[in-house]
Amino acid sequence: MPFAGLRWRQILDILPAGYFIRQINYMENNSAAAPLLQTKPHFHILDGLRGVAALAVIIFHFMEWVYVPEQNFIGHGFLAVDFFFCLSGFVIGYAYDDRISKMGLRTFFTARIIRLHPLVIAGSVLGLLAFWLDPFAAYTETYSVGKILLAFVCSLLLIPFPVIADRSFNLFSFNAPSWSLFWEYVANIVYALVLCRLKRVYLLALAAVSAVWICWVAYRAGNLLGGWSGPTFWDGGARISYSFLAGLLIYRSGWIIRNKLGFVGLAFLLSPAFIMPSTSWNWLTEPLVVLVYFPLLISLGAGAVLSPGMRRICIFSGNISYPLYMTHYAVMWIFGNWYLSHKPGTTELTVVVTGGTLLLVGFAWLVMAGYDIPVRKWLNDRRKALH
Repeated sequence: MPFAGLRWRQILDILPAGYFIRQINYMENNSAAAPLLQTKPHFHILDGLRGVAALAVIIFHFMEWVYVPEQNFIGHGFLAVDFFFCLSGFVIGYAYDDRISKMGLRTFFTARIIRLHPLVIAGSVLGLLAFWLDPFAAYTETYSVGKILLAFVCSLLLIPFPVIADRSFNLFSFNAPSWSLFWEYVANIVYALVLCRLKRVYLLALAAVSAVWICWVAYRAGNLLGGWSGPTFWDGGARISYSFLAGLLIYRSGWIIRNKLGFVGLAFLLSPAFIMPSTSWNWLTEPLVVLVYFPLLISLGAGAVLSPGMRRICIFSGNISYPLYMTHYAVMWIFGNWYLSHKPGTTELTVVVTGGTLLLVGFAWLVMAGYDIPVRKWLNDRRKALH
């Protein structure tokens, strides 16, 4: 018996090294003189998969206006958010575990705000413009200027304010996807204050509790679609708590599975999670995807070999994913109001959705190149100048 005489905690520390492949260090920058805020090398396949997931979200948001869940061919596209959460836990652990104690909380939080918040602001501004300028909406004038401006300010500051009925009581009326950024901020705060210092055994315990929580949410609601609205607010906490912890555990435990699936193979494996049929068993199948399948894909993606021909695609896909996610939803309300008022045929609808998706990708690239990157560079330069 190889583990005879060892306590279970000792076995827990030994097991990942003996049964999984550790290949994180080859991507580390080991220079002692490297700046604390220097960007580490990326896992390009994981970046590429993030883009695939973002595209699934966009198509899902188009199609949910057209089809009931049982008929929607991408009816589980919303699970891409749980994939984002798991990937975020892995990336945060990889990027900061070995240096957050040296950089300090202020530097960590400043870095995260600079990375995330410019697009929170952009998405809010676009959402406000779409609300006021939507030619197919009949409800704009029913809300006072004061209420609209208050909702807008809350959106800018990521303060949940679900008061606009015609926006389905979204936590953030002018950019619905910001609900996941709210929980991303919460996870970052908890990581910096607690998780970065916790031993793995305690992370496993928290992940187990979170797994129970997410299963209970799925059983109670019948699915894991919640988190974006006032009535489902705490469902978002369940969704990020497990997935973020799982991603952090994958990195910290070295659960990296070396393979030759490549970006295309892993994108093919990721897709069924979004296009699987919607049934009365969603309360079971969705938690299984989140609890088991997504962490497995992260482990495979971190250990996969990237072919040279796919490198640029993965980089572009990863770079465009966050701008695409945070800028697309203003168009969705316009599309939805157009669809409800015009009832287009299948051919017209196909052209609009296909063209709209391509235009949203192009617009996201413009926002990234013309706004997000320059603003973040300016903010980072200012931060360096102050130090």
